[in-house]
Amino acid sequence: MSTAILTGQPVPGSSLEGDLRSLGFEVRIASDVGDVEALLTALPADRRVALVDARFVGHLHALRLGLTDPRFDAAALPGAVTARPAARQALARALAGARAATTGAADNGGATATVVLEDLPDLPGRLAAALEAEDTAVHRPELGSLVATVPTDPQARNEARQAVAAVDDEAIRLKSAVKSRDGFFTTHFISPYSRYLARWCARRGLTPNQVTTASLLTALIAAGCAATGTRAGFVAAGVLLIASFVLDCTDGQLARYSLQYSTLGAWLDATFDRAKEYAYYAGLALGAARYAGPGGHDDVWALALGAMVLQTCRHVVDFAFNEANVGESGAVNSSPTAGLSGKLDRVGWTVWLRRMIVLPIGERWAMIAVLTALTTPRVTFVVLLIGCALAALYTTSGRVLRSLTNKGPRSDRATRALADLADAGPLTEALTRAVRRVPGGAAPFLAVLGGALVVLAAALWGASWATAAAAAAYVLTSSAAVARPLTGALDWLVPPFFRAAEYGTILVLAARSEVNGALPAAFGLVAAVAYHHYDTVYRIRGNAGASPRQLVRAIGGHEGRTLLVAVLAAALTATAFQVALTVLAVAVALVVLAESIRFWVSAGAPAVHDEGEPA
Repeated sequence: MSTAILTGQPVPGSSLEGDLRSLGFEVRIASDVGDVEALLTALPADRRVALVDARFVGHLHALRLGLTDPRFDAAALPGAVTARPAARQALARALAGARAATTGAADNGGATATVVLEDLPDLPGRLAAALEAEDTAVHRPELGSLVATVPTDPQARNEARQAVAAVDDEAIRLKSAVKSRDGFFTTHFISPYSRYLARWCARRGLTPNQVTTASLLTALIAAGCAATGTRAGFVAAGVLLIASFVLDCTDGQLARYSLQYSTLGAWLDATFDRAKEYAYYAGLALGAARYAGPGGHDDVWALALGAMVLQTCRHVVDFAFNEANVGESGAVNSSPTAGLSGKLDRVGWTVWLRRMIVLPIGERWAMIAVLTALTTPRVTFVVLLIGCALAALYTTSGRVLRSLTNKGPRSDRATRALADLADAGPLTEALTRAVRRVPGGAAPFLAVLGGALVVLAAALWGASWATAAAAAAYVLTSSAAVARPLTGALDWLVPPFFRAAEYGTILVLAARSEVNGALPAAFGLVAAVAYHHYDTVYRIRGNAGASPRQLVRAIGGHEGRTLLVAVLAAALTATAFQVALTVLAVAVALVVLAESIRFWVSAGAPAVHDEGEPA
């Protein structure tokens, strides 16, 4: 329960009290500043409180945006200010300061005067300004055509009410539920009707997390249909995959429509997207082995694993670049190349072309669904790999150009984020002092050199001690790459190079073993490790810090796992290697899932919702 304190007696005929109650507020009325202070002090410390001018006139959705958004500790709009528990003390100090200032002016011969609210015009506005003056961030939502005002005379009140009646705030609320920046397929083929599904869910009390879970279950059923290996199963899988994506859009729209943002919800939405897509890849691979039609009984596990590796590396490129180019205050890349890109994003057809060419989740899933229904799993994976490779080439080359022309310094936050994304383990920690004398700017070259060496060795010599030696060399080069802070222009490439090296080594060694079950085991291992890497990303994005160092040490770091897999391949028989990969996959999955679930369920991180580029 939240509490709203009306500063003054409600205006006859006003709907303000009812509006506040409909938003979940218990309404109290204060006649003077002393009453406001007393009510504020008496409220439980864990309760949100709002101070609202009793003369307020405005849309219900304006109040909702200003007073109920869980992402902000303090927020304000004309005539109202609110504070969550973390900002309650700051609000109390601001109120005491406002009263003291007016009391001092009204003091007569040492007698304390009662400060009536009429002596403090626009009290919520003054409190919001006082909060900002002591460095408490106050969110002020963009209201657009929504009305929020405090009229001071009957004529102004009548005009404000007419302005409220002239604007349909429900239509604005529904429109704003859709992500402002999204892909072509999502914008034109999903959002026009998924927003109404979001409203339907809100009116029936469903939460975004429940819709997210429904999307996951739908995708898992789609993967099961694909695994049947029948044409009917493939068609059903394609239809269900699109249905899962509709629900995936709906959960975010429901969160924006009802302002049900949460740390856990953001994590579920992000990680379930990856789980759905990669589970579907596995379902296709299983179905290919069972398919009795043309090109049937096909082994496409290597293609499925390759698609997962490529897609994960693409995401790491996105994450690392974005983290490297955002400063402590949120300033973004200001290079000439970034400026040109910004101009193209405002020019007609180039906007949609640029959003489609990167093959975001909407376009990608639509393509996968259609190809699954009409072709074979092999064709689906080949087209997917080609499309993702071209998209990766386009986005990565553009970001390299931006980085080379960006002269701005890298913030300490960005440097820490890149170090966390690198996922260096205990071997790197032990070798850091020995390899500290590395020239500045050499990090990405060392990372790609060591990664290429170990993947090429695995491709040429397979399970051999030569590959193990190359993996040991990779440990040295990767340790040298992160021996210095990652502040170079292209150092954001280090984490994706590390991901490509580790995942690529596992893929190639499993494929070279030619043992039934080795590639599915490798798929499971890469999926478990990729989950850990995604989890690290979303912790950083939620300002919750990276994964604990104990966890990174426990699962070996990227260099330790790469060396371990190479040594196991060299030391064991092909069959034993397949078993070892399975055991390693299960062990990593159990450790990272246990820590991740523990953290996100109990995390005190601020409520967030990802509004960035479509994944």
